[in-house]
Amino acid sequence: MLKKIALEEAVGTELAHDITEISENGFKGPAFKKGHRVCDEDVCKLQKLGKNNLYLIDLADDEIHENEAAALLAESLAGAGVVFENTPSEGRINLHAAFDGLFTVNTAALAAFNMTDEVMCATRHTNTLVKKGDLVGGTRAIPLVMKRAPVERAGQVAAQSGGILSVRPLQQMNAGLIITGSEVYNGLIKDRFAPVLKEKIEALGSLVKEIIFVPDDADRIRDALTTHIAAGCDLILISGGMSVDPDDVTRKGIQMAGARDMHYSAAVLPGAMFMSACIGSVPVLGIPACALHHRATVLDLVLPRILAGQKVGKKELALMGHGGLCLNCTECGFPDCSFGLGC
Repeated sequence: MLKKIALEEAVGTELAHDITEISENGFKGPAFKKGHRVCDEDVCKLQKLGKNNLYLIDLADDEIHENEAAALLAESLAGAGVVFENTPSEGRINLHAAFDGLFTVNTAALAAFNMTDEVMCATRHTNTLVKKGDLVGGTRAIPLVMKRAPVERAGQVAAQSGGILSVRPLQQMNAGLIITGSEVYNGLIKDRFAPVLKEKIEALGSLVKEIIFVPDDADRIRDALTTHIAAGCDLILISGGMSVDPDDVTRKGIQMAGARDMHYSAAVLPGAMFMSACIGSVPVLGIPACALHHRATVLDLVLPRILAGQKVGKKELALMGHGGLCLNCTECGFPDCSFGLGC
């Protein structure tokens, strides 16, 4: 319950909430924090902030203050790898990454959370790479004082998903590269694929254990896959032979090696002729030629998710269509652009 009192009568009372100031120099933040005891010197500034009345709060048993509500909401939202400090500012609590990794959002659960009356949470896009301490979300209750029931309902929605927001650390994998193409194998042209793939893998904290060059021969491709797996590679990338040319036998070689859950095509441009599969527990990624010519392709969207332990198969590659269109900007700004957002 809120009781309104005139500003002149408020001297000696404690503020029931943060009072926001928006200054001409662009500052926006609390001029006075909740719990501040009003003194005579504060009256003039409060009047300049448009406060002719202040409020005292006497909470009923079924009511909750915005700060307490924000703490309960943050607690329910924060899954593995997400942390927050219970220091609300203007009723809001920010959530941060506890370590470097891939930030993920249960988007369906977030929508259900935000459908609850008088609460909200806003986040970064799911499947975004973040660093320790990065802001990943913010939550608050909308009114200063509200009923407990909506807060508890929102908390239950978040708790059922195990925390709507999470950060998954990237595993350090030993990657095996297979570079196909008779023209490269026979030395007719210089390979450019291996350096590109090696740079992308190492930038995410993993290692390239071995590189094997093979001609366009399904049996040799199968043997290269077997060699990598026997050597302990837990991720394999294959370049070349991923187009619709009848001479491209890369996919046949992968099938011969015992691949399962094999899916060819991704709803991403550039990268439509991408392939994903597994041999045992080892992910196998077929990389189309576009990776040579574009700074950002489907590989840049998939690789962090694989390293974070996610499965990327037919469903996931289909869902990448939303946000999976590169605009081919003159100066590539990836990842600070629309490519991959929403995927």
